Amino acid sequence: MSTPLRAEATFHAGELALQAEAGVTARAARLGAQLIRGYLPEQHRAFFEQLPFVLAGSLDERGQPTASLLAGPPGFVASPDPHGLRITARPLAGDPLQHNLRLGAPLGLLGIQPHTRRRNRANGHVRALHADGFTLAIEQSFGNCPRFIQPRQALFADERAPQPVRESSTLGPAERALVVSADTFFIASAHPAAHGAQSAALGVDVSHRGGPAGFAQLTAASTLLVPDYAGNNLFNTLGNLRLNPRAGLLFLDRERGDVLQLEVDVVAGSHPHAGPVPSGRNLCFDVRHVRFFPHAAPLRFEPER
Repeated sequence: MSTPLRAEATFHAGELALQAEAGVTARAARLGAQLIRGYLPEQHRAFFEQLPFVLAGSLDERGQPTASLLAGPPGFVASPDPHGLRITARPLAGDPLQHNLRLGAPLGLLGIQPHTRRRNRANGHVRALHADGFTLAIEQSFGNCPRFIQPRQALFADERAPQPVRESSTLGPAERALVVSADTFFIASAHPAAHGAQSAALGVDVSHRGGPAGFAQLTAASTLLVPDYAGNNLFNTLGNLRLNPRAGLLFLDRERGDVLQLEVDVVAGSHPHAGPVPSGRNLCFDVRHVRFFPHAAPLRFEPER
């Protein structure tokens, strides 16, 4: 019988330190024991199989996290057993995920269904590679709270005419416009020992961030300030950033299908940081590398019905 993860495998030192600073250690321990499993419950298996897209967090050989989009008609994610997800999709041309998908590589997966405001995480390592995708071996599976998910329905619509990826070290006008108008983005982070780690807690993670349109602010040409709204207080992402202050961000233009990937560094001292949000935290990122994929997302978004 499948069992929840051992307590010592649930959180790493960065997460535990932030839980202690926020005074939620006991609560986080209870939630972790209840929510974080080493397998996929039946409702999570069924949930992933309904989705037209997922987000993947991966690492390159330098240890740089990247957040990537994978999309397909519902059913492109399947669960052959409670310990695996089979993804039948390939990364966008030019996405580092093309090279990061290696046998045994750590990977984080986020399934999100905006119109029902559900999201589930599945972290693990690549168990098998296929000509049309890969299989993820599950090491951590858990749901997240629905706060700040903007309700809209995502549909697979393979109508785009993608153009070649544009790479640079700075944000251009199209990229800046996408960032400052966004009400959603995704962030990939990793424990510094994620490559070859033996503990389920020391892996790669990809998470959702949402807020009012414009909640991510550009305070300089390549400096991004983001308020950290309180969530479930497990501090999965911030715990990684505490130990490994670099991340990969992904913004998605719902109208045009543009995809923007950013490689960023966390500005020293920006977390925790007094800020204008109830959590009292802001995150400040320096953008180091930009990838812009015009018209690349095969998705259509409709208002909540």
